[in-house]
Amino acid sequence: MSGPAPHRLPRREAIQWMLAATATAALLDLRSLGAPAVPARGYGADLDLTAAYKPGELWPLTFTDSQRRTASALCDVIIPADGLSPAASAVHVVDFLDEWVSAPYELQQTHGKLILEGLAWIEAESRLRYEKKFADLDEAGQHSICDDICHVPRAAPRFKTAAVFFALFRNLTASGFYTTPAGWKDIGYVGNTALERFDGPPPAVLKHVGLA
Repeated sequence: MSGPAPHRLPRREAIQWMLAATATAALLDLRSLGAPAVPARGYGADLDLTAAYKPGELWPLTFTDSQRRTASALCDVIIPADGLSPAASAVHVVDFLDEWVSAPYELQQTHGKLILEGLAWIEAESRLRYEKKFADLDEAGQHSICDDICHVPRAAPRFKTAAVFFALFRNLTASGFYTTPAGWKDIGYVGNTALERFDGPPPAVLKHVGLA
């Protein structure tokens, strides 16, 4: 494979991906791909933010069984299982993606069109190259497709639209994964964990900021 591998995100990049995902709409010119603007409309009553909702409870989900299988396989190419954490599909990132593309908001509806078209492209490309579904390919086969679309600036002209899809899908996969307990553990995030004692900043940190 040439260029950066499209799979496991290094720890030092995980937070960057999470932040980048929030700016995806600004970075990707989706209108140039023909994605139509969705007219504004009412969304109903405010949600109960203290309640726990199951997938599909707030609005009908979009993915078919076939699309879920393709999306799960692609999630695991981006974040596979390793010695630090499970694969993205194991922590139900595909449920997050399905909820995202199904939400009745303008950004999510625009993303949904691009993602559904991208999943269809992945399947068509897999059948064209290997006469198999993407989820049935071995690691080398899956990576050979993803390598062609994993970096928008270097993608060949015929892969440009698919590369834009992959960039969005990768950002959303990282967002879903790194907001789960498994993702927190993977990047060493401890959050609001009670400490038995706190000895203050390490001397090296104090020296670095000119306080020691």
